Amino acid sequence: MSMPADWNDLVLTAIVPVFNEEATLETAVGRIRDVPLNIEIVAVNDGSTDASKDILDRLLKAGRIQRVIHQPSNLGKGAAVRAGIQAATGHVIVIQDADLEYDPGEFPILLDPIRSGVADAVFGSRFHGGPRRVLFFWHSVGNRFLTLLSNMLTDLTLSDMETCYKMVRADFLKSLPLVSRRFGIEVELTARLAKAGARIWEIPISYSGRTYEEGKKIDWRDGVAALWHVLRFNLFPPKRGKG
Repeated sequence: MSMPADWNDLVLTAIVPVFNEEATLETAVGRIRDVPLNIEIVAVNDGSTDASKDILDRLLKAGRIQRVIHQPSNLGKGAAVRAGIQAATGHVIVIQDADLEYDPGEFPILLDPIRSGVADAVFGSRFHGGPRRVLFFWHSVGNRFLTLLSNMLTDLTLSDMETCYKMVRADFLKSLPLVSRRFGIEVELTARLAKAGARIWEIPISYSGRTYEEGKKIDWRDGVAALWHVLRFNLFPPKRGKG
């Protein structure tokens, strides 16, 4: 979809991957709805075993969500994001986790470089000076190492490659040959955007990370997998298959 001539007609699609987020899901959707933009919410239930499915169906019926996709089983965040991209009808797409770690109120500042015509994609950086909850040291070290390695292979200067907040022109994003099924989607999106010559900007954002007791799902195994994904998606041509 091409960008509208009148920016007041721009529609932003927020893809919300959901896996067992009954405690925060409704609040997250409410925060998205409060953003003063034309927003389409596409929620993808990734085989949740809690009440998330029922909450999504209720929000859809109430018109709070425009589209709900129920995956047949827990296929992974990457698969959920890819399903959301396929279903999105907006001019610009952003990924929004349902766990309240990221603030949708920052959508307008992320959108500005795209609106101005200087960017095809905007990453929200948790390490560029925005307020953030102080948590896990080794997560921070691992993130910075993966970002450094990714930058060496993409020739970018990102400070936060693993950020959830990647806002991309829909026409650009839909053209990328994405294959990741799990958390490798963050690495793959970065690699594919770089290879496609996307004009990428970074904007500082706030971040309120969760503890494992509060429901955080990423652990050291995902970090090891991310290291492989950085090499895989930057050094090898895309192939359709599992991610």
